[in-house]
Amino acid sequence: MFERLGRFVVGKAWWVIAGWVLAAIAIIATTPSLSDITSADQESFLPHSYESVQATELGMKAFPQQATATATIVVKRADGKPLAPADEARVGQFAQALKARNIPATSGYQTGPPAVAPDKSVQVVSVGLDATNPNDPALLDSVRALRSAIGPDLAGSGLTAGVAGDVASFVDNEDTFNKAFAVVGVATIILIIGLILIIFRSPIAALLPVVVVSVVLTITTGLVAAAGKAFDLNVSQDLQTILLIVLFGIGTDYILFLLFRYRERLRAGDDKRTAMVVSVQRVGEVITSAAGAVIVAFLVLLLASLGFFGSLGPALAIAVAVMLITSLTLIPAVVSLLGRYVFWPSKAWQRTPKATLSRRLGTAVGRRPALVAAASGALLVALAAGVLSYKADYDFSAGFPQDTESAKAAKDLQRGFAAGALAPTEVYLTTGNGTPLTEQQVTDFAAAAAKAPGVARVQPPERASDPSVARVNLLLNENPVSNEAITLVRDDLRDAVHEAAPPGTKALVGGTTAIFADINSANNRDLSVILPVAAGLIALILALLLRSLVAPIYLVIAVLLNFAATLGATVYLFQGLQDKPGVTFQLPIILYLFVVAIGTDYNILMIARLREEAREGNEPHQAAAIGVEHAGPTVAAAGLILAGTFGVLMLAPISFLQQMGFAVAIGIVLSAFVMSMFFVPALTALIGHKAWWPGHGDERRVTGPQAPPEPVSVAEV
Repeated sequence: MFERLGRFVVGKAWWVIAGWVLAAIAIIATTPSLSDITSADQESFLPHSYESVQATELGMKAFPQQATATATIVVKRADGKPLAPADEARVGQFAQALKARNIPATSGYQTGPPAVAPDKSVQVVSVGLDATNPNDPALLDSVRALRSAIGPDLAGSGLTAGVAGDVASFVDNEDTFNKAFAVVGVATIILIIGLILIIFRSPIAALLPVVVVSVVLTITTGLVAAAGKAFDLNVSQDLQTILLIVLFGIGTDYILFLLFRYRERLRAGDDKRTAMVVSVQRVGEVITSAAGAVIVAFLVLLLASLGFFGSLGPALAIAVAVMLITSLTLIPAVVSLLGRYVFWPSKAWQRTPKATLSRRLGTAVGRRPALVAAASGALLVALAAGVLSYKADYDFSAGFPQDTESAKAAKDLQRGFAAGALAPTEVYLTTGNGTPLTEQQVTDFAAAAAKAPGVARVQPPERASDPSVARVNLLLNENPVSNEAITLVRDDLRDAVHEAAPPGTKALVGGTTAIFADINSANNRDLSVILPVAAGLIALILALLLRSLVAPIYLVIAVLLNFAATLGATVYLFQGLQDKPGVTFQLPIILYLFVVAIGTDYNILMIARLREEAREGNEPHQAAAIGVEHAGPTVAAAGLILAGTFGVLMLAPISFLQQMGFAVAIGIVLSAFVMSMFFVPALTALIGHKAWWPGHGDERRVTGPQAPPEPVSVAEV
């Protein structure tokens, strides 16, 4: 099958390229923009069955006039002394002066005695930010306008103020994000070009992945947007970045798989077209199986209860499918036309390296497979032990620079009020049947809620336009996005609040902490479903590829062990050495996407080469040695480039990106250099022929020298 495909693509190379150009133009011209299906609202990805979603929906109906976001102006004395009565009066005048400016998309400007901290250190002015979309640029402009007005309106008062809140934090960190991604983007391109230049010593080979992946990315975003429109899917704002990384990762891998085998066939004496036909024949099955495993792993995300994962899966599956087709058609067509010039100006491709490092490593694996398997396995197990100390961290703000206005204002606010003042836990009391709530019911409920675990303060109840609904905001004594607060809301506070609801009423707990508590529960549930299902389906693909039941079992175990080792290594670094409260809660699913799914490529490439060498008549130990010698450089190069691509994220001054960069980079390194290059071939050598049971995948297929496919004539092109 793959030989016929290779002959067709090489024989009709110009037709294949022309077809790709026409298809790309048609897709780009007719598909919508990815921004049309993008959403940044984490809560919108939670199913309706979660209480925080129900609370938010009730709040939106009962308080339709409520602003979608809030900017909190934190006012204090410039000399650090407690606020005097005259200062409090001046803050009231300041709020009215701001309101009189009629700053677009703002409302409320509420302050007064309840807004003064118990220790008189600060007083707050709450400003509603009105917009249908929390990411509306108008909100950012409103915060900037507020900040510009603060100086003149407080001039000569002896008071100073700063604006805190999510929107203010975004304004402060927008430049940080933009600079970080600019640095990462440039560093990624330089890294890919630089490493491939070192490997092949050719600018053409170095630029090939960058050019091809850039084209594929444009086509993929159009197809994803069209699919989103057709099936009413929303995707996260992160998708564009994730698509870029996935496509550069697998795209570079697949191109390297082909180029290494193409160079090998040229060295063996094949002409440029025959060399590509043989390369597609030998590597096509590997690339297809690897892409199939990745597509399956991504589609398993459809089983997730979190809508973010459910929409991310199909989008990434489309990206991998497009890259698979590209790798089997466009890349072979282009390279077959370039021929040996793809490695220009280097002539090193003509010579087979002598006494290479990969040969020495292969020899070591073949001679001492038990020692190699034990050593590499022990390393993975030791790192995996770190998972036992894993804690999720939901505090994004703590990962940003702490010298910004919003960060300083938030610290002043938390020192003066309860730790949860910036993100109150919103509790909605309702009769559920339209019957009005009595004042006594609301008052009694607020008093009982004040005694709930972890509650530092209760704000005055608010009555809705709907008389059957009231809201009571609870200020927690913990950072509202800390693990402690999330665990508190999930395990204790909700139960206490539910019990405090008067007869004939019910209470729903919402707000930021409750949303993260539900995301935590959904995330744990999703991982418990996704990992085993993905493992089973990847094992099935491996079984079909290898015609074996034994090899897929230990290959999947190796992949899962590598996942645990990667997460454990990240825990050791950030929770251990850096004493962080935890690692970002998104990390396990990120590792699933980039380590389990993409890292499986290297296993498939290595095991396929081991089978190929066994079919040449080599006994298991010798097949392992030769397999590592020939497939090792490909695995090492692909792994090094992909790990380096993620590693540059550590240059960003944002904790989340640093953690993601380190975790995925170390995961790919372990995948390529420990699991695929040592653990898997050593284990395969130890198991021997039984690794291919019940099939006979390692049996020699021919009794004499195998002739290469018939050369492709010039007339066919």
